[in-house]
Amino acid sequence: MATTIKDKILALLANHPGLSSREVFDQTGTSFAYATIKRTLNQLLDDGLIISEGRGRGTKYRLSEGYEVIAPVNVQTYFSQEQDERNIKGDFNLTLITEVIPQVRIFTAEEGQLLSDLHEKYLKNISGLSRVEYEKELERLAIDLSWKSSQIEGNTYSLLETERLLKEKETAEGKPKDDAIMLLNHKEALNFVIENPDYVVPLSVRGIEDIHSILIKDLGVDRNVRKRRVGITGTNYRPLDNEFQIKDALHDMCKLINSKGLVFEKALLALVLLSYIQAFADGNKRTARIVSNAILIAYKHCPLSFRTVDSIEYKKAMLIFYEQNNITAFKEIFINQYEFAVSNYF
Repeated sequence: MATTIKDKILALLANHPGLSSREVFDQTGTSFAYATIKRTLNQLLDDGLIISEGRGRGTKYRLSEGYEVIAPVNVQTYFSQEQDERNIKGDFNLTLITEVIPQVRIFTAEEGQLLSDLHEKYLKNISGLSRVEYEKELERLAIDLSWKSSQIEGNTYSLLETERLLKEKETAEGKPKDDAIMLLNHKEALNFVIENPDYVVPLSVRGIEDIHSILIKDLGVDRNVRKRRVGITGTNYRPLDNEFQIKDALHDMCKLINSKGLVFEKALLALVLLSYIQAFADGNKRTARIVSNAILIAYKHCPLSFRTVDSIEYKKAMLIFYEQNNITAFKEIFINQYEFAVSNYF
């Protein structure tokens, strides 16, 4: 991908914070006019990626704290270091939800346009379907989502076995009972949000807890916000362990998501932040995927099945968010899966 003027300025400020617009112009070469540099700096300010200090000719620019959220990241390079070697944000970032993310536009203008075009394509596609045809496609997507969401959590059912279970209630021979329960719970949770599309508008802690309760039914998992510490395999990131702080974080997350005007931002933030907070003893990522889809469905957008996601890549993208509060890898997965869903269902 070609390096844009925004990329060049951000890379420059990463290495040389505190430059004036004239200094940025001088150090980016003569390929861009000074007026273009000034206009781009103002766009980066609007996007929350940089901040300015001083006034007039004395104005200096540096990267904002929010830049870390959407900075470019090389997943392969990041995981070339072992868990204990990585330099990470080990503790829960108390300002991430309330101060950092609100400053940042999660999707670039180009990404936003791509998603908007895909949404228009989805609306056009479903306008030509009968109710029966639409429900058939939604059922197909629901089976795929139940399978993939469970597979990411270690479920051993194949897609074909999942289809038999959800359609015919036929359990697979030799598979753990809890695997079947997990899949059936997924389908029940999806049916609930489809039948109650306004349940997450506005998003509330109670609504999230209700969806979580459906997902963990009969699996021996405690309901509601956890009261004990949890660890996450593969990372040294430590989620909050105080029940009251966890509830505060959930309330702050709901406030942030409800304040966003772009449906895609709402859905993506639900995906990553519910997983980051780890509010429950188990079932956090499953809850995040259902809540995210509930938001898409509530606002008449195409839901995601995640069918083609590589489970390892999904977990790596999530670990990067845990450890660096960087959403870039996960955003790529989200965009790819939205494009897949629009192109392959309905």
